[in-house]
Amino acid sequence: MGAAIGLRDDFDAVGLRRLARATRSANQGRRLLALAEIYDGGSRSDAARIGGVTLQIVRDWVVRFNARGPDGLLDGKAPGKSPLLNDAQRRALAEIVESGPIPAIHGVVRWRLIDLVRWLHGEFGVSLTETTVGRELKKLGYVKLTARPRHHAQNEYAMEDFKKGALQPSWQRSKPPSRVARR
Repeated sequence: MGAAIGLRDDFDAVGLRRLARATRSANQGRRLLALAEIYDGGSRSDAARIGGVTLQIVRDWVVRFNARGPDGLLDGKAPGKSPLLNDAQRRALAEIVESGPIPAIHGVVRWRLIDLVRWLHGEFGVSLTETTVGRELKKLGYVKLTARPRHHAQNEYAMEDFKKGALQPSWQRSKPPSRVARR
């Protein structure tokens, strides 16, 4: 079995306990108190019992403390999942959406999410779901808009007349008689 990793010399047990009282992170305070026990001459098993962890985790705390000081005992933020599209692919997606599809090349007259999924797969070899592409477009500032359909024989002049009331039936044009409330 190897020798225990020593703690850095620029801290002591009193200083670590003072830092543990001042910290707002309960986990950092618990770790500082466990390391303070080691500074006082206690065993690593005692430090593990104070910290409520195993000896391996105490060793990890010592390594982090030696490398970065008390800040090394703070809980770090997990890096998370890496993005599925890089910046160049996002720019290309934005450009293709802005320019619109070319029916002869792309085979569609308007972009749907499934069409963009296919385009991304053909262009970059990236397999995404429609939901993911929708999220990426939303991050780029696009919203889902669909043009309202128009009948091919729609007459604009007849619509204007209808809005003005000229084509409405007589029972719709005239106002109903006002009723007088009886007592």
